Amino acid sequence: MNVESRTSSQDKRWAIMAALLGTNTAIMLFQGIEQEANPQQIREIALAIIASSLPFQGTYFLIYTFMMEHDGELSPERIQRLNMASAVCQVVAYFSLLGVAMMWYNISLYVGLAFLLSTALAIILIRSVMSPVHVDA
Repeated sequence: MNVESRTSSQDKRWAIMAALLGTNTAIMLFQGIEQEANPQQIREIALAIIASSLPFQGTYFLIYTFMMEHDGELSPERIQRLNMASAVCQVVAYFSLLGVAMMWYNISLYVGLAFLLSTALAIILIRSVMSPVHVDA
């Protein structure tokens, strides 16, 4: 998939994943510093959830880049496997938002619950709207 043939949905997914990676990295940095100064169990668990998603976020970008660099060279079966791996990486990355919600819940019950609920709805929306469309000819 060269630059000219990328779809807007691929670009949007890439942008969402880039924003999520940047957000999670910043949270890990600043909340990690705060955790050292003022340890809390809920923050520790939240940081562990976020940290466990970071490799999957990086893997998503590796898959995306690999598919762009090898456009037209990959078999349909391999493309399907790469797309499945990419989707798994995206879902795991979305679960990092659970860690964010836990930290916000630690600050305020209402903020945390509102964020958790809206995150769940947004993930459902994203996955349903951005799933591939199959058109029968």
